[in-house]
Amino acid sequence: MSAKLSLDQFHENGYRITKARGAVVEIVETSNRALTPVEVYDMARKKYRALGLVTVYRTLEKLEELHLIQRVHQPMSCQAFISAGHGHQHLLLCQNCGQATFFEGDDLDVLTKSIAKKTGYQINEHWLQLFGLCAACRKN
Repeated sequence: MSAKLSLDQFHENGYRITKARGAVVEIVETSNRALTPVEVYDMARKKYRALGLVTVYRTLEKLEELHLIQRVHQPMSCQAFISAGHGHQHLLLCQNCGQATFFEGDDLDVLTKSIAKKTGYQINEHWLQLFGLCAACRKN
């Protein structure tokens, strides 16, 4: 999704569009890797010097609530965020450079049904993130 479309959605849901929020949205929407809130803050401050870290956290929280971005849980690191994929997609994350790539085509039905049967849970949804090295980092 583009930064403009995300800002339009943000506005349609009753949130004010400020330069600070616009800078945060633009950074997340144009990144090809998951960014921590501090990385977003550092990058967005180059576009909008008056940006505060609290604004970054609040904007990321609202964007996530609107399903415009998604949270990425990284091993041995704090949470990060990336522009949301389209439809039901999963995520590949490079542990070296941080590149994020969405993928489709998984069939976890057999696994989730088996887990539901063993545990008694009703499984409503799942989220899959795979970590490894991208092709460029494997060459280096």
